[in-house]
Amino acid sequence: MTQLSPSSQGSGSNYDVVCFSHLRWDFVFQRPQHLMSRFARAHRVFVIEEPIFDGTTDHIEVVGSGNNVYRLIPHLTENGSSANYRIKPLLTDKLSDLGVGKYINWFYTPMMLDLASGMQPLATVYDVMDELSAFRGAPPELLANESRLYERADLVFTGGQSLYEAKKGRHASVHAFPSSVDVTHFAKARQVTEDAELQKDIPHKRIGFVGVIDERMDLELLADLAGLKPDWQFIMIGPVVKISENDLPRRYNIHYLGMQSYDDLPQFLAGWDAAMMPFALNESTKFISPTKTPEYLAAGLGVVSTAITDVVTPYGEMGLVHIAGTAAEFVRGLEAAMNEDAAARTVKVSEFLKENSWDKTFQAMSDLIDGAIAARSGVPGREDDAEAGVQTRGQELLLAAV
Repeated sequence: MTQLSPSSQGSGSNYDVVCFSHLRWDFVFQRPQHLMSRFARAHRVFVIEEPIFDGTTDHIEVVGSGNNVYRLIPHLTENGSSANYRIKPLLTDKLSDLGVGKYINWFYTPMMLDLASGMQPLATVYDVMDELSAFRGAPPELLANESRLYERADLVFTGGQSLYEAKKGRHASVHAFPSSVDVTHFAKARQVTEDAELQKDIPHKRIGFVGVIDERMDLELLADLAGLKPDWQFIMIGPVVKISENDLPRRYNIHYLGMQSYDDLPQFLAGWDAAMMPFALNESTKFISPTKTPEYLAAGLGVVSTAITDVVTPYGEMGLVHIAGTAAEFVRGLEAAMNEDAAARTVKVSEFLKENSWDKTFQAMSDLIDGAIAARSGVPGREDDAEAGVQTRGQELLLAAV
């Protein structure tokens, strides 16, 4: 049985965090993991995951993931449209058993909204990480559920500036928090001397990508790059999701290394000559703010990307990332990236990224949450103080680009 830490039953900012997520905790380490791990330094965090249809009876499994984070995984006997209806009473009982009394609700997906019916959180946060309605296989009811979530939320955070522009008219308190970075973690790549075992036999020049490989990837562009530069090696790290393995271009100089742990990524990046983001330009990428952009830069790599809005501004406009459209432009960008003055780039990157940490993003979010809780409890002045003290991260980044 999982051993839990004491419940958060104090006053003020002492509360549990109930996070409703469409991404499993042990999937790619990204925005939810960064933020919830930081919440867990002072709060218990309960991550409600999507159901697994493998149970002999309906039940919720509690799995401790270390450092005050607990996964609540519903196991149901069969698939069906009644999943949320069946999970709701199980979740209510489980949260009660775990001593969850004072808490905030944090949503990454509107599709779990019904699980929170009847709950009385101190505040509700909707962290819009992506435009999920534009993803392949999005449920038709997602947009209606999102409208309901806007009505319930006290705060709306967006994972990028373009998402902020799209959502700012939907709610009275929307704040842009673009992808941040753990600079210390990825800067380790600059000191690594031993190559990662999986890529040590791959010759240079190595061009790498790390992230989910799905419908957002321009596979035709990847194939064209491999064809144009047969003496370069293209390394793809990450799980293949929602597309068939058969759709992946197969060339002797394209290497699919699968999902690797977050802790090991600096060692992989240390062995690359440049990094790439060959995203397709389609509905599913219209509002993305790739976390990997600042991670590549912190690792000391030159970067080339297609014209993703939140990469062009501010990274492309500041000369931190090369922007390319065609395969030929991509090749020229990669050549330029590999020929850059690495020391000069590091100085420029360091100056930019010092204001772009997950710790600062988390603190700004926490201040807003404290203000929302205080406003609900009728404490005069606290909401205004929190709003005045938090400038959106998107505004900070745009100012940094001037």
